[in-house]
Order: sequence, then C-alpha cells, then structure tokens
Amino acid sequence: MGTSILAGVPQIASAQAQPAPAPAATAPVPAVAPAPVVVIQQIKIEGAQRLEADTVLSYIQLRVGQNWTEAGADQALKDLYATELFSDAQIRNENGLVTITIKENPVINRIVLEGNKHLKEDKINPEIKLAPRQIFTRSKVRADVARIIELYKRQGRFGATVEPKMVRLDQNRVDIVFEIHEGPKSKVRQINIIGNEHFGMKTLSTVMMTKTARPLHFFRGNTSYDPDKLAFDQQKLRQFYMTQGYADFRVVSAVAELTPDKRDFIITYVVEEGQRYKFNDVSVTSQLRDFDGAVLTKALPMKKGQWFNAKQVEDTIDKLNETVGAFGYPNADVRPQYNRDPKTLTMGIVFNLVEVPRVYVERIDVNGNTLTQDKVVRREFRLAEGDAFNSIQVKRSTNRIKSLGYFQEKFDIKQVNGSARDRIVLEANVEERPTGELQLSAGYSSLESFIFQASVKQNNFRGRGQTVGLSGSISRYSKSVVLSFTEPYMFDKAVSMGVDIYRKDYSNYNYYSSSSNTLYSQATTGFQVRVGLPLTEYMSVVGRYTLNYDDVSLSKSQFYSTDSNGNYACNSLLAGRYLCDAEGRRLSSIVGGSLIYENVDSRVRPTRGRMGSIGVDFAGLGGDVSYARLRANGSQYWPLGKGFIFSVSAEAGAIKALSRRNIEGVDDVFLTDRFQLGEPQMRGFDIRGIGPRVVRKPYVSDSTGTLVPSSDKSQWTEDAIGGRYYYMAHAEMEIPLGSGAKEMGIRPSVFLDVGAVWGVAKPKVQDYTSSIFVASRDGNGNALYTQTNSDGTTTTTTNATNTSTGAANTAIGSYISPFKEYYYGDSPRPRVSIGVGFNWNSPFGPFRIDLAHALLHEEGDDTKTFTFNVGTQF
Repeated sequence: MGTSILAGVPQIASAQAQPAPAPAATAPVPAVAPAPVVVIQQIKIEGAQRLEADTVLSYIQLRVGQNWTEAGADQALKDLYATELFSDAQIRNENGLVTITIKENPVINRIVLEGNKHLKEDKINPEIKLAPRQIFTRSKVRADVARIIELYKRQGRFGATVEPKMVRLDQNRVDIVFEIHEGPKSKVRQINIIGNEHFGMKTLSTVMMTKTARPLHFFRGNTSYDPDKLAFDQQKLRQFYMTQGYADFRVVSAVAELTPDKRDFIITYVVEEGQRYKFNDVSVTSQLRDFDGAVLTKALPMKKGQWFNAKQVEDTIDKLNETVGAFGYPNADVRPQYNRDPKTLTMGIVFNLVEVPRVYVERIDVNGNTLTQDKVVRREFRLAEGDAFNSIQVKRSTNRIKSLGYFQEKFDIKQVNGSARDRIVLEANVEERPTGELQLSAGYSSLESFIFQASVKQNNFRGRGQTVGLSGSISRYSKSVVLSFTEPYMFDKAVSMGVDIYRKDYSNYNYYSSSSNTLYSQATTGFQVRVGLPLTEYMSVVGRYTLNYDDVSLSKSQFYSTDSNGNYACNSLLAGRYLCDAEGRRLSSIVGGSLIYENVDSRVRPTRGRMGSIGVDFAGLGGDVSYARLRANGSQYWPLGKGFIFSVSAEAGAIKALSRRNIEGVDDVFLTDRFQLGEPQMRGFDIRGIGPRVVRKPYVSDSTGTLVPSSDKSQWTEDAIGGRYYYMAHAEMEIPLGSGAKEMGIRPSVFLDVGAVWGVAKPKVQDYTSSIFVASRDGNGNALYTQTNSDGTTTTTTNATNTSTGAANTAIGSYISPFKEYYYGDSPRPRVSIGVGFNWNSPFGPFRIDLAHALLHEEGDDTKTFTFNVGTQF
C-alpha cells in the first residue's frame, strides 16, 4: 500500500566536517594555525519548488556579510527542520558561497480511511487535522492517530490501533492512508465493590449506569467501559447511600483494569459506608416578610425520627426556592444548616431563607426572530412588563414558547439584571427553524392494507402563527382530502378559530368473510368551523358547527333486485332492513362544544401530566338528521423512573335520537351515526369486532342428512350494526430495555384494554330451512316470496322483517339458499384483553406490533391476536 510514515524520522545532519581518526601513536600533536575567517558572500537556495528563496531565508538567521561558523550552520538546519516544511536539508560553504539544498515535504492529495466499520467517516473526519492541499508533517500525523484512537476508546474499543501510511505520487504529492484495526469492543467483564456491608452487589448494580456484559443480553446498554461513566457511577453510589441515611459515605478508590487481551475491563470500587443517621429537628427560618417560618416548617416532608435522606433535602430546597420565586423573589437564597450529632447518629437541619429584595419585570426582549412577528412570541408570556417576578410563570412561558414548534428545542428564557436592584429583564433568545412541512408517506397495516398519504402544511404562515394545511390519503377502504386553516389569536385576542373543508369516502366491508364484500359505502362532503376560548391556563372551551352531506349507498350487485314492474331497488331480504334503511342522501347540521383540560409535557409522546375533554353535539338545526351525542375522555401519565412510563386512559359516549322513525326492528339512530368498537381502539379484537351484530349462517347437511347451520366461519356473513352507548379504558406500561434499545428507537409495552358497545333496537332475524324464490313485488313495493314447505306445498309471503347481509345476488325469479340468522353482542358487559406491544422507529419508518389475547368476550365477538402497522416518510 505504502510506506509507514512513523517508521523512521530523519536526523539533523551536522554541517561540521567529521574529524580524522586519531593516530595510533601518542606522538605530540603540532600546534594548528587558526582557521582563516570566512565571510558569507552569497546564500544560494537549491531544491525549492513551491517556496520562494526569500521565504526559505526568512526561516534562518544566516545573512550575507556575517562570518561563517559551524554553530551557525547547525542552528540554521535546526530552524529549517522546525518549520516541518522540509524532509531533508543540507548546507555547504565554498569560500563564502553558502548553498542550502532542501527537499520540501510533499503536499497531501487526499486522506483515506481503511478498516473503519463501526465508526463511520463522518465521525472520524472532523477529528483529523490533516487535509488535502496541506503540507505533510509527521507531527500532525501523530496527532491525528492519537485523536482517532481516542475516538475508538470513547466507543469502548481500547484495543484499536491505527497505522498511518504514505503513498507517493508524482509532482511531490502523497496520499495519507490510515489503516485502522478496530479490534473488539472492550466490555465490562466484572464489577467488584469492597466495603459494602449493608447493601448487596445486586442492589448496588441497579444504581450504577455501567453494567456487566452478559451472554444473550442483546439490548442491554452501558456495558462498555467509559472513564466518564466511572466517575458518574461513583456519584450515583454516593447519592444512593445518602438517600438511605449514610451521611458519611465515601468512595475510597475506583480502579478500572484492562485484561491482558484488551477485550474486557474489571472495575473495582472500595467504599466506606459509615454510620446511618436519622433526622433530628427540622425547621425553617425566614428573613422574608411574606413568609412565616413556622408555617413552612409544618409543610416540610421530612419528620424527626425518619432516616436521613439527602435527596429529600435537595428537593425541599428546590421546592422552597420555587415557592419563594412564585412571590417575586427570583434570587432567593435557601441556605441549609446541618447539625450533625455523631453520638446520637442524628442530623438536624435548619433551612434559612435569607432576605433578598422583591423583583419586578422591567422589560421583555425578544431576539433572534427574523420571520416570526414579536407578538407571536410575546403573547405566550404569562408575565407582563411591570408584574412581580414569578418563577412558575417564567417556566410556564418557556414551555408555551417551546410548544409553538417555531424555534429550536434548546430554548430558555434568560433572566438579566435590570436598571435597578429590584428590576429584572426577561430575554427570549430564539433561533428559528423551518416551519413548513411537506410529507409523503406510504405504509401497510393489517387494518387498511396499503396506505398512501400526502400533506403540505405551514405552521407559521407569514410569521403570524397561523396554520394552513392540505392533506390527502387513500387506502383500500377509504380516501379523503382535507383543507384546514387555524388562527390561534383571532383579532390579537386569546380566541382561536379554525376551519376544515373535507371530502371523505369510506367503504364498510364484510371483513370477517373471506369474500370481503362491500356492505355499504359512505361519501361525506362538509366543513367544520370551530372557535376556542381559554378559561384558565390549562382549561379551554371549544365551540363548533359542522355541516355534512352524506351519501350512503349499498352494493347494487349484492343487495338490489328487479321486481316484476322493472323497478331496481334494495331488497330487504338480501340486505336487511337496517341496511336498506341506512341507504340514501342526508344533510346533517351539527352544533357542539367541548370543555378541554390539558397539562402534559408533550402532545406527541407525553410522559407526565393529564388531559381530558367532554363534548356535546346536537344534530337537527336544520338538515335531515336529529340526535344528541355526548362523549368524554381522559388520560393520565406517570414517569416511574428508570424509563418506565405508566398511563391510564378512558373514554365513553352516548347518542340519542331526537326524532322517532316508528319502524319495528329499526333503531331511531341511523347506522352511520352509531358507535363502533374494535381494532384499533381495542386490541385483541377485529375491526368492529365488539358489540351488536347479525350473523347469517347457511344451512348445510350433517352426516345424517339433517340441515344444520354451518360452523365454517368462512361461509358466514356478518354485519356489525353498532350501538348507542360505549365505554373503553386502557392501562399501559412502557418498559425500557436500556440505552442500546433506546438508541434504536425500540419501546416495548404491556397493556390492558377494557370496553363495550351496546344499546340498539333488536332487529328481527329469520330462519329459512328451504330455498326462497323471489317471485314479484306487491303494490307497496314489498317483494313476494314463494317458500317450499316440508310437506311439499308452497307458501307465498310478503317479507317485511329484518334479515342480514351476505346472501348471493338474487334477481326476480332466482333462489336464495336456506340460512339462519343470529343476533349477538348487545351487552354492556366488559370485554377485556391483555397483550404486549412493540414500537420500533425503524430505518424504514415507524413499526408497531401488538400481540393480544381476549380474556373476556361475548358470543359473536370477533377476536384477533396479531396486528401490525408499518410506514415510512420520504
């Protein structure tokens, strides 16, 4: 490949002539006449290619007119080599004509990395100081080798080696090649703690960040040795012991030894636990006139006789600072005074609130916003100029500005001293980021099959904080397009306004049957106008008006037939009256409102806080539909520490028709307005797999020739007809797998789902044990059917009862095979499922798998064990 760069370093040649060997004899040496003085008459530079002669001369101290000396020549050579511009230099003197012959160091053509598999070039190149078109020097090569090795040590590869090589090219150019041998990752083989008497190694290992490597622990992180983690773990050990009452605990030493094969580390801590202390008297003294020390003392969490806990003391200091800051004292000074008694092993504490002046907001400055208007930022402040300083409101203002999404995440409101001691200036130093979004996505799910989505949105339109968006989606069962606009502060008041205009097409399929026949299709065209008004900092009310035009149509090839008069219409025997009744075009005029509470740390992936809403909608302000609908939901999130996040959510709803249709066996609420429940809301059940449904089973002959309803589910047809009431609840625990899995975006969870939907007028089911012949229609449009009886006679009847869907297409003069219908699932009894979820932010998009088992279900419910969803953005 090339020659090793660091194999040898040229030595500085002396300009002085070598002395002659001493004679063997010891005869006296005759006196030598002093050498004549030689004056430098001319200095000549040879071998320079890129450098000018004057430039070379500027590096040395030899000048024309000086006396020539060997010492001066040696110093000139040292000065030339010190520049690191030359690989060789020689000086000779010929009676005052001094010739300096140099050989310039080559120019670097390119830098090449070889053998780096685990550390990519984008991580190594920024650390390399050598670059193309620079002059090659060995010292820079050595420095770059050290930097690369240090990078690998940070990755836990302490056995990594780097061999720099040089490939010579024409025109005095070279390629520098760093041959990297990464070696194995150095793991922590063993952690020893000496001196721990009260806590075992198992307990202490859970406290420390560094973990020992174990076979089959693929997702266990922090198993590599890191000196920074070693220091951090010492602090973690101290914190743990201090929370358990060991106020004298200390780490005597911490040693990390690399095994001879450089593959593993053995870490040994020597500790002294000391004695365990309890709290003695704990009190608060206050020099601030607005605070009574006795009142604050009663509110302290620690009590006399409890084990000493340093973390509890730190939290108390923070809480006192926050409380004092909320009353206008941003520079509050809480000084704890410890009274340690080694004899009684008790620790008394006095929290001293030192007197500081009350502070007021002198000015609010907004800096760095080039596009966003000042008012967009200022209106998110919970403080105004002239208000008393309040640390809680400053924190809330910071969170509100972050939630806008217009600026970089690393944002904080800076507090600067004002013009006087009791004045403070709040500075919002923002750094804008792009707020326009163009998103194209494609995915696949077990529910929707292939999904394609596209959207373009501007979240900060013209810097006014307005949101304008256009989105569309299409899948096997649905397609939609939505145009939206939102103004969060209408007329610069705390009133939000939004408008959505949409078209949504939805096909209701018979998912359970293998035929996947279309039961009905619904096309909705409409718009919604909404207005929001904040009531408190965390509570708001939203009013809305919705106008929808719905066109519900049935599959004509499946549910229509032609009577003797040539009319082509929905056949109630084929489709069921509840489907024929849903068919048609309707205008829905809906007015509603919601009361919303939200106090979570993130709307995208909350980890703490709660949210909830209750909404009411009334349809009937004009239009063809009249009902009242009530829905409520709530969620709570708790971070349990060490990456565990527990959440509970619940929701419920009810709908009541405000006008009656007075049709036997037909509910007053239209099918398309009822609640449905199943996948994806309830894991462990299929889509619309819970609640009232009609299942039609064809008759088949058993081994004795008797007609019995088929037990083959693939031959059934079923229709979920929904309900007027529902409830649903979820409990989920997100489980951390360690930093390795976290970096990969893997988040598993366990969950429990509970829910039910019920309450609908019971449809009349039918039982035909022999074929039905469609003969004609009577004067009222009802079909006349001829049925063959068991005694061989025939009976002609007018069908006016409900049946289910799924019979074969039947025109006048055709037969329908025998069938029996069943009505299932109309019960408020809870359906319960448990399972495991697996979220992964994979390189090709978000990936979700759920494995669920239905613990409780009712007859007729459709259960489902496995569901998944995967998508990508590009």
